[in-house]
Amino acid sequence: MPRRQMHMTGADGTALRAALRALREELGVPAGFPPEVLAEAERATARPRLPDLDRTDLPLFTVDPPASVDLDQAMHLARRASGGYRVHYAIADVAAFVAPGGPLDAEAHRRVMTLYFPDGRIPLHPPVLSEGAASLLPGQDRPALLWRFDLDADGRVETADVRRALVRSRAKLDYEGVQKAVDTGTGTGAAGEPLALLADIGRLREALERERGGISLDVPEQEVVEQDGTYRLSYRAPLPADGWNAQLSLLTGMAAADLMLATGTGILRTLPTAPDGAVGRLRRTAAALRIDWPHHVPYAELVRSLDPHRPAHAAFLQECTALLRGAGYTVFTGGETPDPAIHSAVAAPYAHCTAPLRRLVDRYAGELCVAAAAGTEPPEWAVAGLAGLPERMAEGSRLANTVERESVDLVEAAVLKDRVGETFEATVIDVKDREPRAGTVHLTDPAVIGRIHSDDGDLPLGERIRVRLTEADPGTAKILFTPA
Repeated sequence: MPRRQMHMTGADGTALRAALRALREELGVPAGFPPEVLAEAERATARPRLPDLDRTDLPLFTVDPPASVDLDQAMHLARRASGGYRVHYAIADVAAFVAPGGPLDAEAHRRVMTLYFPDGRIPLHPPVLSEGAASLLPGQDRPALLWRFDLDADGRVETADVRRALVRSRAKLDYEGVQKAVDTGTGTGAAGEPLALLADIGRLREALERERGGISLDVPEQEVVEQDGTYRLSYRAPLPADGWNAQLSLLTGMAAADLMLATGTGILRTLPTAPDGAVGRLRRTAAALRIDWPHHVPYAELVRSLDPHRPAHAAFLQECTALLRGAGYTVFTGGETPDPAIHSAVAAPYAHCTAPLRRLVDRYAGELCVAAAAGTEPPEWAVAGLAGLPERMAEGSRLANTVERESVDLVEAAVLKDRVGETFEATVIDVKDREPRAGTVHLTDPAVIGRIHSDDGDLPLGERIRVRLTEADPGTAKILFTPA
């Protein structure tokens, strides 16, 4: 599920970059890898565990942001002679490089997941692995967990299997290029037909998602641009190609959950139904942003009707991520029935398994799935480590959420630091229940959400007001507004 992504361009040495460095120090984010971890990573790149099955004949391709080099997934799509589709989905085999109990493994358990800051990322594994030997880079033979799905003409799974295989990606594609190729009916080389199939299969899977009551959030990506010491915020709204690609990841995660449930040992990504209070807050936010949400319209239907290119809709979609905050992990062993077992946004059992370069739990899920598909017992390390994973992943998620929240605060303060005293058009999107003079406003321009405090009376929830910026300093203070 989506996490707010931010990217920053600009020169080093700015106040914002200094504040981000201070934030990393305050949170205890590691600056680098210990020597013994780097040494093991170097050894592992020279001697990975290679599979017997060779599927380098498959013309796989990846779809990622242009600058990405930690490539977890690659795919090949084809039509079946009998009707329907065949999907091959390769996932980087991190376990081929990481020895259980070794320095690399211990460091991954300490870091838990890759952390994303506006000015860079703190990786889960050393770059020599995550951006090199384990990444599914084009033109390179790589060990992978290769899923094979046979889908019917409606995109439903008929059969699913996963095994270790040696693979080779042929092309590194990006979302805009894929979208253009699909829209214009063009493609390059062997990727032409599979790109058209990505759209076909993606749309079919989106229809099945609607049918089962699931929901995917098209959350715009926030970009921070620095020029001559000033900053501006902009959003990149997801393209349809983003969604089609995400549907294949969801397909794999759902199949992984089903496979582990069938064998009675595994770990699921779960999310309870949102409490009424959280949905009520979203309804107030919708009203504040002038988004019509009739009471008879389900949340999922409303979200699917929104256009992330429209600023009000983009802001609402970002607020919708609050409903994902109750997500966790459920472990089950010995054939027991897991409780909870459903991810309410997916509307089905679901497992994290497609991003092992960036998330610790995926390596465990992948190992359990390979064993389940082969009808063999999973390795002892994969089962023994399950019990501690939910707490470990929760700690990592809390840190990642703090990084995101604090980074957004710093970025918005940097954007507005030279505009203290100015007034802006804004909408009151939240008022504290026990402190009605304090709340949150959403600015019309720039795309900023910030705190507001009134000295003269209660804040008018849902109304448009003029506000004055009183604080904005990325080094010392978060932004604060008062009614103008």
